[in-house]
Amino acid sequence: MGLGKKITDLRKEIKMSQEELAEKVGVARQTISKWELEETSPDIKQAQELSRIFNISLDELVGNEINNIVVEKISNTEKLAGMIIKILKGAGIVLIAMIVIEMVVLISAIIFYRPVSKNVDRIDTIERAELTCRVDNEKYVIEIESNGLFNCKNCEKEMNDDLEELIEFNDITATKNKIMEYFEDSKINCELKEY
Repeated sequence: MGLGKKITDLRKEIKMSQEELAEKVGVARQTISKWELEETSPDIKQAQELSRIFNISLDELVGNEINNIVVEKISNTEKLAGMIIKILKGAGIVLIAMIVIEMVVLISAIIFYRPVSKNVDRIDTIERAELTCRVDNEKYVIEIESNGLFNCKNCEKEMNDDLEELIEFNDITATKNKIMEYFEDSKINCELKEY
């Protein structure tokens, strides 16, 4: 729509005659008529006054479709904000998953932690040994394992406590030798089976 038609439509919308509009803008009635017939156009000051009288923007008066541009920019901004939110949500989910995995690993490490012997560089390949010792016609079967497990089913409490103190974690040979020395001190022979 041309500027002249726009001026005519807006003037009629507010129920104003050409003379009344001319008086408000500060021009002759013929000038308004020439604008509406598109023989001439208002200068910038006159256009500003018309936009004020019609209560519209200067862009709307001269037909610049700024609304579409503004709507498009808002739409693009909303799309960008939506993408950023999706990226942040994804990053948040990944971060939470990483924290959960680290917590599971940490909790597992705490639950399944076993202390390491001071002789870390020496770990026997023997996984299990069994000592059978006879004391006063009493047979004692002592089972030891490289993971520090100790078992003497028919040992008396005092003997069991003494033997348990001799256990060396991850060093079955040292444990076996200490137990054999314990019984040798009592002049008792023990028979060893290694598995």
